[in-house]
Amino acid sequence: MGGLEGTNNFSYVAGDMFETIPSADAVFLKWILHDWNDEDCVKILKKCKEAIAVDDKKGGKVIVIDMVLDVQGIDNEVRETHLFLDITVLGYYNGKERTEKEFARLFFDAGFTSYKITPAFGLRSLIEIYP
Repeated sequence: MGGLEGTNNFSYVAGDMFETIPSADAVFLKWILHDWNDEDCVKILKKCKEAIAVDDKKGGKVIVIDMVLDVQGIDNEVRETHLFLDITVLGYYNGKERTEKEFARLFFDAGFTSYKITPAFGLRSLIEIYP
């Protein structure tokens, strides 16, 4: 996102994600969902779904950067770090790291129809959620 400030392609928006999210082509959530319980995550995701633009030509999406606990192909050290961070998030925020199955339940409960998870960024994954 660096270097995009001041362009027409990107803008930071302050606000309360539980109240309203301005209309956009995409909503970006980095290290957000793991801070919240399942009920609050569904509320956040529903607000995101309301915000993303959908018309006859293109559909918006929600982009999430977060850890996915059961990602295939990771080594034991990364898996141990995932579990350590899961306990840390629980202790600090009463949140949790999630498996793909747990994420999918959140996405579908919020009214989304599909998602794609791409392991990237070390411990984190890129998750694209579609209406």
